[in-house]
Amino acid sequence: MYFLYGKTEVEYLKGKDKILGAVIDEIGHVDRETDTDLFSSVVHHIIGQQISTKAQATIWQRMKDSFGDVNAAAIAEASISELQSFGMTFRKAEYIQDFAKKVQDKEFDLQRIALMPDADAIKELASLKGIGIWTAEMILLFCLQRPDIFSFDDLAIQRGLRMVYHHRKIDRKLFEKYRRRFSPYCSVASLYLWAVAGGAIPGMKDYAPNKGGSRGTRRKDKSGQKQG
Repeated sequence: MYFLYGKTEVEYLKGKDKILGAVIDEIGHVDRETDTDLFSSVVHHIIGQQISTKAQATIWQRMKDSFGDVNAAAIAEASISELQSFGMTFRKAEYIQDFAKKVQDKEFDLQRIALMPDADAIKELASLKGIGIWTAEMILLFCLQRPDIFSFDDLAIQRGLRMVYHHRKIDRKLFEKYRRRFSPYCSVASLYLWAVAGGAIPGMKDYAPNKGGSRGTRRKDKSGQKQG
């Protein structure tokens, strides 16, 4: 399944911002896969941190081959070493087992998350071990298909904004200006900014000053890059 949007969202964004509108026209419809199962989505996001999409898919396939149905009961009953044998780190194995046990023991209510407003759902998800604000926001967008998610912590969204609007830097105040402009369809704007950041429009460049070198450990952002 892909993130669902159509004429209503596109026409709204084009009416609010002609520059983004031109980007939308050039790129066309963006198909981004979603995972509509909240338990699966949380586990996927924990496993996928700081590794490639291919490695994430390999680990998930090994889990399916072993468990059949990757659910809270199966993960809660598995040993940490068994979970590690699929290719994940000790810490990630601890995180997903802790999550599975909380779901199984009804300490964490997945159905309740789906009914919460965005801010409350993000706070609740971020209370889990291994889930930060950025990851919680991605779960809301790519699992719950919330329409108004715009993550300041996503490096590809910041890069997309720099590329589309020729900014050298995106600070919080500037970011919030775009959030207000794109709301209530920030999620669709995010899809196009990710596409731009990933090279969907040849010739568009990043206007950030080139400081050289790399900084720290990076995790994946939704353009397929590593995010730190």
